[in-house]
Amino acid sequence: MNHRPARRARRASASPLFTPHGTDRATRRAARRQLAQAAAKARTEITHPTAGTATPAGHDTPPPLYPPGGRPGRASARGARLKLAAHRMTTAVAAGAYPFLAEGGLGAEGIYIGRDVHAEASFVFDPFALYGKVEGFTNPNLLLAGVIGQGKSALAKSFALRSVAFGYRVYVPCDPKGEWTPVAQALGGASVALGPGLPGRLNPLDAAPRPTGISEGDWKGEIRKRRLLLLGSLARTVLGRDLMPMEHTALDVALDIVVTRAADTDRTPLLGDVTATLNSPAQLADAAGMMSDQLGDAARDLAHAMRRLVHGDLAGMFDAPSTIRFDPTAPMLTIDLSRLGGSGDDTALVLAMTCASAWMESALSDPNGGRRWIVYDEAWRLMRHAGLLQRMQAQWKLSRGLGIANLMVIHRLSDLLTAGDAGSQGRALAEGLLADCSTRIIYRQETDQLHAAASLLGLTSVEMEAIAHLNRGRGLWKVAGRSFIIQHLLHAHELALFDTDARMH
Repeated sequence: MNHRPARRARRASASPLFTPHGTDRATRRAARRQLAQAAAKARTEITHPTAGTATPAGHDTPPPLYPPGGRPGRASARGARLKLAAHRMTTAVAAGAYPFLAEGGLGAEGIYIGRDVHAEASFVFDPFALYGKVEGFTNPNLLLAGVIGQGKSALAKSFALRSVAFGYRVYVPCDPKGEWTPVAQALGGASVALGPGLPGRLNPLDAAPRPTGISEGDWKGEIRKRRLLLLGSLARTVLGRDLMPMEHTALDVALDIVVTRAADTDRTPLLGDVTATLNSPAQLADAAGMMSDQLGDAARDLAHAMRRLVHGDLAGMFDAPSTIRFDPTAPMLTIDLSRLGGSGDDTALVLAMTCASAWMESALSDPNGGRRWIVYDEAWRLMRHAGLLQRMQAQWKLSRGLGIANLMVIHRLSDLLTAGDAGSQGRALAEGLLADCSTRIIYRQETDQLHAAASLLGLTSVEMEAIAHLNRGRGLWKVAGRSFIIQHLLHAHELALFDTDARMH
């Protein structure tokens, strides 16, 4: 007795559909033979129709273009009868399957920067044009970081130069190397050189012009607040610590005495007047009232600190009336401080920059002044001074309301960590400046700086690898979470104007 196996291999043919398994073998063989004959007859009739064969009226069928085997040749589509099932995949798999896609750029509105390396297209950028149009772009401030010799200074200068064609004005409150002076002269702007033996003078206590729409009384209160902030920043920088409460009071009382006396004589108050008042306990006692006995003693260290601005290494620069009038309509204004800070002590440079920044506020405070760039070149030298960081943070916060864009140029991202220990006020201020920059431009970084850059900017492993091997003039642009590799392109005239390696050649 033969037993049929439980499982049988089935042929890959359609004959089981027409020959049931319940019949015997001879019957199934006959059925398959009839099926093959019927199929052959059908193919013959299609290829060579017999006489007398006609189609019903109104249903004329055109002859086939190709034989039943399909279109001949290597590009055969099998008579357009080839159909494939839809394939579904996740976006992560799609990104790996289609790796040659690049960002579409930021649009065509803005200042030409150079070439997008991945998209092979031109790249333009304008922080004011992007504000409100790109998701996550909350402010117009920029951070530019890169090691020496990679072209970050050329990028900052070309950005400023090309912005003038769009109606922007450029202010550089601190030029520690004097490299911006040729750029300002080429644009028809002005440059003020400050230093020992130079004729330039700036009075940081100059009152800014009153904007329209603000009453005289309110504007006097605003001017007094700005002068107090300036004097406090200068005192903290020299003392290297925060002011005590009595020192704040002494500074407040001395400023009121000087302003009142200057108004009676119809002149502008000077830093020298404030220093002389702090050194006069009798004047402080007359104005302080009940605190007269203690105020003179509390102001002793403060008076010695302010004396440096009048009789120390900054004598003659900020203790006299200004020799230049601020022109808010000038396309560019720079403060050349290359004569200061060359000995390795940045205190004099920071004091000068604090005074120059206060002097420039006369133009920045005008909301109708148009769009303006404020460039802080070599900002790494300012990270260790909390007083100046506070003034910079206030300017960062008011950038949208004032219509200004701040550009901070540093060498390494770790420069921000030199502002203080973790949890200190200086570190918090430096990290706050970084957080208020929607655009971060990173040129090549050294290998030992990659982890600091990744932790501060949230870089991916691919971006870390990219910034370690960037060529000269090429940088990683992170704009509101979007990343681009941009090759900065310079005109021949710009290259000659921005050349900072002339002495090396």
